[in-house]
Amino acid sequence: MARAYDFPTDLLTAQEDLHQVAHTLAALHDRLPWSVEPHPGFSDPERWRPRQRPATDGWTEEDQAEVRQLRARQRELSITVVTHPFWQTLEGPDLVTARMMLKHVNDAPAA
Repeated sequence: MARAYDFPTDLLTAQEDLHQVAHTLAALHDRLPWSVEPHPGFSDPERWRPRQRPATDGWTEEDQAEVRQLRARQRELSITVVTHPFWQTLEGPDLVTARMMLKHVNDAPAA
């Protein structure tokens, strides 16, 4: 049976914020054009795995700024989670297990 950890509230909050930022960033990338810069597009039908991309005007300045802001927040939160003093209370396999459990602490239980 897995050990239960009493994660500090600020660590739990930082981890949840990190999940939210990652989700927001992924959703933003899903809606943005495939290329940051304007590109005429291409088609590569001769490759072993054919691929093609349509022409694009690239990302707007606002899109680029939003991505930069989200990435900066993601780095900040990652540093907060990784360097939190709570981790100094654990060692060895316990430390690894606790880090993995923190990532999934808010997951819905399996039905």
